[in-house]
Amino acid sequence: MNIGEIARRAGVSRSTVSYALSGKRPVAPSTRRRIQDVITELGYRPNAAARALKEGRTRTIGLVIPPAGNRLTHMQLDFVASVVDAAARADLDVLLSPSGGDHDRSFERLVSESRVDGVILMEIRLEDPRVGRLREAGLPFVGIGHTTRDHRMSWIDVDYAGLVQHCVRHLADLGHRRVALVTRSPELISAGYGPAHRAREGFEAAVAERGLDGVEVPCGDDARSGQERVEALLRSHPDVTAITTINEAALPGVQRALTDAGLTVPYDFSITGVAARTWAEDFRPPLTAADVPAMEMGENAVSLLVERIAAPQTPPRHILLAPPISLRSSTAAVPTGGPPRPNHAAVRR
Repeated sequence: MNIGEIARRAGVSRSTVSYALSGKRPVAPSTRRRIQDVITELGYRPNAAARALKEGRTRTIGLVIPPAGNRLTHMQLDFVASVVDAAARADLDVLLSPSGGDHDRSFERLVSESRVDGVILMEIRLEDPRVGRLREAGLPFVGIGHTTRDHRMSWIDVDYAGLVQHCVRHLADLGHRRVALVTRSPELISAGYGPAHRAREGFEAAVAERGLDGVEVPCGDDARSGQERVEALLRSHPDVTAITTINEAALPGVQRALTDAGLTVPYDFSITGVAARTWAEDFRPPLTAADVPAMEMGENAVSLLVERIAAPQTPPRHILLAPPISLRSSTAAVPTGGPPRPNHAAVRR
């Protein structure tokens, strides 16, 4: 079924049907209703490519995800799902495109071949060449995370520095004097992954503020790495009594390492951090954590991007989320007879 057949049945010209569909010129309400009745009766759907040519838009947005070889965390999957749902409500399709490593060609095709009207960019680095490439191409985009100095981009992010600082303060209030930050992989940290660097800033600030002894533990995004890194931590720093983390995917391994060491959470050892609610509630006992609102972030990212597409010249918007820490069951007062308070603050890496 095509526009010509709709025009014939509605008794109007092809151009009138086109104007009614595109909204480029006014059409009398009675005529629009007649056209819509025919469309509804026939179940007509305009061809996406033809519509894009006429509107100058694809009605598709790109979502740039981490490399396909990496397993996405629950938080990342929730975010992807929320972007797809929010885009569908706005009558937009979503094209997933990995970037990083061998996938840079996919990102370049997304930018250079007019496949999408705008892009949502995940896994932002402190210095991220993809941001410059998108700006050079004149393609509207929104970041999940933000670079160090670029205030010209719209973004939504989690306040990892502030949240980790609050987590450490919570542990200090419970009497823990030697704490560890289980962060992300050494590769991500060296690449300038924003959340890992901002978590470090918050950790170091809280350790200095409360006069604690702290150690940073880089860790891969999987259970095995979590287990191996915490086993090594307990061997090298047996005086550590608590962990805060931003690495939710490592949590099952962290739990196994503590169990194998004969440590019971929270009576012998406390854990807190920043994680998706699914991971926090599945932890045993349930994890005291700042629950990252991944669904809300996805919805806000789509809204920001639609704004950028509709009005590219408007000032960029920045949304920094600081969800409250949900007190569950994984933290408690430091064990009786725990290590004495150090007389100086230090962070070891």
